[in-house]
Amino acid sequence: MRPNALGRAVIGLVATAGIAAGGLAAASPGYAATAPAPQPAVNAQPAARPAAVLATENFGLTSAEAKNVQRFLADYWGYTGAIDGQLGTNSWKAFQRCLAQYWGYTGAIDGDPGPNTIKALQRLLKDSYGYTGAIDGIAGSGTRAAFKRFANA
Repeated sequence: MRPNALGRAVIGLVATAGIAAGGLAAASPGYAATAPAPQPAVNAQPAARPAAVLATENFGLTSAEAKNVQRFLADYWGYTGAIDGQLGTNSWKAFQRCLAQYWGYTGAIDGDPGPNTIKALQRLLKDSYGYTGAIDGIAGSGTRAAFKRFANA
């Protein structure tokens, strides 16, 4: 006996449901839904300072000397931050632009005064500010003394 239209529809639904159920049961981990990533707990207290704020690095300059450097950077190298005597990320980005233009700095303009920034700074200081040490990327006492002379020029 042949099933009528209603019977064929029921058989089709049962078959579809069985295939779907079997397909889910045999699913490999590649097809399984991933669990949501755990979310950090919300802190009711506001952060003391934004996470993006980086430390300043004055390399021994006083606040007044660092302000002199920031004025130089504002006049010639696109520094638009506060003249606050704190050589932070934006101060160093402007300085890196200067060092890239004239003193062989080839790193990222990222505001991080790391060894490559210091090497370029040492080349500048050796040329005109009495630095006599090695171009080694270490801001030792000779680099710091010459940087003070630069800041006070």
